[in-house]
Amino acid sequence: MRTHPLQLLVIDGQGGKMGGQLVSALKKALPKAKCTAIGTNAVATQTMKKAGADDAATGENALLVACRKADIIVGPIGIVIADALIGEMSPAMAAAVGQNDAVRILIPVNRCDNLVAGVSDCSTGALLQSAVSMVLDVAQTFGE
Repeated sequence: MRTHPLQLLVIDGQGGKMGGQLVSALKKALPKAKCTAIGTNAVATQTMKKAGADDAATGENALLVACRKADIIVGPIGIVIADALIGEMSPAMAAAVGQNDAVRILIPVNRCDNLVAGVSDCSTGALLQSAVSMVLDVAQTFGE
């Protein structure tokens, strides 16, 4: 039996718009879960905090620490690619996301010179709905 709430980690950069929408939807869908937001810059962090994140922080060290505690990590696919998000994802940040034991739910956005084959041009809203549905499915395996 779990002794702590499900630990969700939302990572985003640039303006944090996608991350803010994710935080809002996840808090609504899983109100008992703890949702931590890590922005690769202060604007992204602030956007996600305003969207309802329980905790929020900015930068590389905050991401490294948050990844160690996460059960589920959600964000654009660039969070596992060094130098993605217009250079905001350092190699250490991408490795921290990719090398931990958390379940990763990556949103396949074709931006910043990273193109995902086989991904149709879905709206951001449709991609976010799909990501939230995946988080809910995975959360069930954690007993949430």
